[in-house]
Amino acid sequence: MSNPESTVAVYSGGGQEIDLVQLIACHQAGVWRYLRALGCDACSADDLTQETFLEVMKRPFVQYNEQATSAYLRRVAHNLFITLKRRSGKVIYSESADDFETSWMRWAGFDGGNRALEALEDCFSRLTGRAQQALRMRFADEANRQTIADELNISEHGAKNLMQRAKTQLRECVESKLK
Repeated sequence: MSNPESTVAVYSGGGQEIDLVQLIACHQAGVWRYLRALGCDACSADDLTQETFLEVMKRPFVQYNEQATSAYLRRVAHNLFITLKRRSGKVIYSESADDFETSWMRWAGFDGGNRALEALEDCFSRLTGRAQQALRMRFADEANRQTIADELNISEHGAKNLMQRAKTQLRECVESKLK
């Protein structure tokens, strides 16, 4: 018996068959990261990412190249995000939608942020152990500065300075890798 996933295809407007499983494998993480960057919580980003690919299945789709496909999927995801916000009554007006897209492309590029994430991981590994611990506690564990200071046996002001320096080092390192 053949694997049903391997036979899933979407037909483009020109009749070209596109492997949906391959499309999802290549672009799912990038769409999810884009939605998170827009302001989705993780659960909503999961749902909207899935809905994005369902939308692609509903209508003709022409895959010109990876860059165009990424842009198209981001546009579909963005529209679904706006619809979600409208339904919930939480529409936020922003004059900087183009600025957001420009920033996204600068940081995430056409690979959905994989290169930026790899750069961040490498740069994070170059921080001192104390700086890594402080940032993990702050952003992964959501610890406050006093808790971080107590754990590292430094003052609250020292914890603040340590994290500021570490974030500056991360930003500079990642930016240099993405040039």
